Amino acid sequence: MKKIILTLAATMLPTFSFANPLSVHVLNQETGLPSANVAVILEAQQGEKWVKLNEAKTDKDGRVKELYPKETALQKGVYKITFKTGDWFKANNQRTFFPEIPVVFVIDGTLDHYHIPLLLSSYGYSTYRGS
Repeated sequence: MKKIILTLAATMLPTFSFANPLSVHVLNQETGLPSANVAVILEAQQGEKWVKLNEAKTDKDGRVKELYPKETALQKGVYKITFKTGDWFKANNQRTFFPEIPVVFVIDGTLDHYHIPLLLSSYGYSTYRGS
């Protein structure tokens, strides 16, 4: 009986397949819930300019699972993700101190997948390199 239960439990675990090399996740620290419909912009640094590569909105789970341009090889370089938090707070009838949160990071090619989580509140935020 235990074998059947363990096998069933293992099949119920969520699995994530990362075909796209870049994803984000936005969680509201005040409620502990995902932040859906946050606009997210991806840019690459080219010389002294930022070039927009893609734009998306977080899904109901607060995720953008495929932020890097589809069918494009992952390039090493400096990137910026801008979370348009002011629009999200306004849509949710809340005030915020940060109308947008830019996160600049390096893709050095040592990983197949880069994940940028954002823990969000009205007057603060935290981010880190996720997995």
